[in-house]
Amino acid sequence: MNIENKFLQLFQWLCRFNFGDFDKEEFKKFLRMGVIFALIIGVYWTLRPLKDAIFIQLVDKLHLPYAKTVSVLALLPLVMFYTKLLEHTSRERMLMILPAFYGITVLCFAALMSFTQKAVAEIAAQSFLPFIATKALGYAWYLFVESFGSLMVALFWAFAADTTDPVSAKRGFPLVVAIGQMGGIVSPYSIGGLPHRLGLKTDALSMICLGILILLIIPLVRYFLKATPKNLLASFQGRNEQQVESEQEPDFLEGLKLMLKHRYLIGIFAANFIYEVIVTIFDFNFKMAAGTQYSGVALSNYLSIYGSSVNIVSLLCLLLGISNVTRFLGVGVALAAMPVIVGLALFGFLSINSLSFLFILMVASKAINYALNGPALKQLYIPTTPDVRFKAQAWIETFGSRASKEVGSIFNMLLNPLQSAFGVVAGRSYYLLLSGALGFPLLALWLFVAIFLGKNFKNAVESKTVVC
Repeated sequence: MNIENKFLQLFQWLCRFNFGDFDKEEFKKFLRMGVIFALIIGVYWTLRPLKDAIFIQLVDKLHLPYAKTVSVLALLPLVMFYTKLLEHTSRERMLMILPAFYGITVLCFAALMSFTQKAVAEIAAQSFLPFIATKALGYAWYLFVESFGSLMVALFWAFAADTTDPVSAKRGFPLVVAIGQMGGIVSPYSIGGLPHRLGLKTDALSMICLGILILLIIPLVRYFLKATPKNLLASFQGRNEQQVESEQEPDFLEGLKLMLKHRYLIGIFAANFIYEVIVTIFDFNFKMAAGTQYSGVALSNYLSIYGSSVNIVSLLCLLLGISNVTRFLGVGVALAAMPVIVGLALFGFLSINSLSFLFILMVASKAINYALNGPALKQLYIPTTPDVRFKAQAWIETFGSRASKEVGSIFNMLLNPLQSAFGVVAGRSYYLLLSGALGFPLLALWLFVAIFLGKNFKNAVESKTVVC
């Protein structure tokens, strides 16, 4: 026990340089919370490669934009139903119900994949009904994984906010994110690539491991609530009906109407929207190239390495302090740097046709967004009213993000008909030409919007006024 305390003190001392000073029990609380988040992020970043790899195997890589479109349309009512459910069920209870559902369902998918993945070639050559059933299973798996990413991560942060006061959250939440990145590094490679390293023909073993990890969230949440002192579970104390009502999730149309009233909020939406559209184009082409070179469990392994790489670079960016760009150069510089960086990435995408380059491009695009662009955009909500922070922000980050990915997916649907009409090589050339024609004007608009947002944010902070 003495060794354990000394190790805890050493770790707490090391963390104070990046995250600040903690009380002992407060530090232990965020360590427990970080372990739960590491499980969620680890599972999520392992499911993401499996989602694409299995879909490509069961359906087709050219159908990825259609799957994304279906997922967007299906998830909008699902998210709205989930937010209504939160009004009648506590977040801590939901953090036990949802893992139970996802854990059991992943195990069911594992049973199905144990024989379906083996027989893809045979099913394709057989009768119509087994062929359609295989395609339907691929779409069902894709939608299932998309819902996990949308609901479980959001639920965790709702739970974290529900158990932490704002002052403690400022130093504790970055620590939780850093611990979560470790899960995103270890899990995809160790679990997602396991069937390939063992020479198996299906991803069922990975799914079984993930199902167990998801179910493990339940006892960890129970232990967190039991072991954490009550005074550190701030919002569980003294909540009245009026407080609970004010914390309910915002209505879809309320956030939309509020956003349309203010140019500042439209600008934030545009910055989110343009990034997601262009990266959706990058992502589709990366998965296409990977699906051409690899298949089955080999593709799962390759995409799992990609998932781990994104989290390694993100963690390095976090530890090396890339987010300090906003502290020393200002939010405006950080915002304006992103369209320039993405513009260089787009030029490379149009010029270099290589899977290795696309791998590096995607890792860098995701990591820099997590470390630089995301925190800068979050700060833009500081000089706004509570209505904006809780209603418009939720719409922009949830529904707006989905809409931008949908636009990118619709554009990606052009590749298949272009290749059918003009041939594979010429069709892809036309597709790339259209990508540049769409991307560069959007980036120019993004740069203009970034300058506008940075200027308005600086003026509001200096004059201590509210933008909207």
